[in-house]
Amino acid sequence: MQFSEAVKLALQSLWANKLRSVLTLIGVVMGVASVIMVITLTNTANNYMGTKLSGYGADVFTIAREGLIFGPDDYAKFQKRKLVKIGTALSRNVNVVHNGHSTTGTELRGYTDTMFSLSNTNIAIGRGLTPSDIDHATHTVVVGYDIVDNILTDSSSDPIGQEIRVDGVPYTIVGIGERQGKTFGQSQDNWVAVPFSAYQHTYGTNESLTVYARANGDSKVMERAEDQVRVIMRTRRHDAPGAEDSFEVQTNDTFLDIWKQISQLFIFIVLALASISLVVGGIVIMNIMLVSVTERTREIGVRKALGARQKDVLMQFLIESALMALLGGVIGIILGVGVAELITLIFDISVDVSIGSVLLGMFMATGTGIFFGVYPASKAAKLDPIVALRSEM
Repeated sequence: MQFSEAVKLALQSLWANKLRSVLTLIGVVMGVASVIMVITLTNTANNYMGTKLSGYGADVFTIAREGLIFGPDDYAKFQKRKLVKIGTALSRNVNVVHNGHSTTGTELRGYTDTMFSLSNTNIAIGRGLTPSDIDHATHTVVVGYDIVDNILTDSSSDPIGQEIRVDGVPYTIVGIGERQGKTFGQSQDNWVAVPFSAYQHTYGTNESLTVYARANGDSKVMERAEDQVRVIMRTRRHDAPGAEDSFEVQTNDTFLDIWKQISQLFIFIVLALASISLVVGGIVIMNIMLVSVTERTREIGVRKALGARQKDVLMQFLIESALMALLGGVIGIILGVGVAELITLIFDISVDVSIGSVLLGMFMATGTGIFFGVYPASKAAKLDPIVALRSEM
């Protein structure tokens, strides 16, 4: 029997039992869809997080009192540390008001003039903060586009020079930052940046700062810069030799590594669950193929009587089982990509479909069909033609 003929017969058999074939494929569809969806979403999230976290530049690192908090022990440890008393960035959430219009949850950033460059925040209109603004604690402010879009709607076309109130304190707009879009559905343009010194005049100096530094070089330069900063900080904070740092030095890689560890664990868990779905789907395929062998016993006897060899019958039923699972894999891929597209559409990020994940889904589906189709196909191939011909229709 030629391969093409075996495929044709398999398709005819599947088409003759359409409802049964569809119900049989549910397990494979769910398993493959889960794999495709999770890998696609993880790749999309990895690329997206990498882009967002690299907003401060690959050669920028921070020094802060607190690091990433994963539990109450971390929080308690960080609270015992001394405040970082040198630095260039502070932040809190505030209300911004202009002519009766207001925002909530706006991020107030207390910046020095260098922070716009360090954070890769470009100025779209007007100017950024200057050293003079910092020295004299001027009430000037650079705003994100959410402020312009939401509360300056009744102003003249030029927002520069307009006055807004940040927690009741008046500031004059001198610049507007470029649009940054959304991160997982949350706007990144709902912020205002005021001189670091003006921030401290309003809210006091008893807040720990985050220091941003740029190494201006490759990874080796970055490591040397981090080591130098660590030595300076340990000396100024009188950390005892052998004691752990009383501060945290973090780079973009710190957050990316943690994110990748979380995403890899997530992939492993979902792949394990998807494997269970595939096993269940494979068992269903095997049972259906056994039923098919029983129903077509007389047909098998006729084929063998006309000269079909064992390997011909084996190939026929293996191809039928593999095609059934492959069809489920194709449906699962379409479903998985569709769900991933829908989720990324909701969160306003572009989907990243990996060819590797599609091939993996096809391989898993086909492999499931072949593995669980071996026993029914072997049983069919070993049928005695005389016994098979005597069976009732």
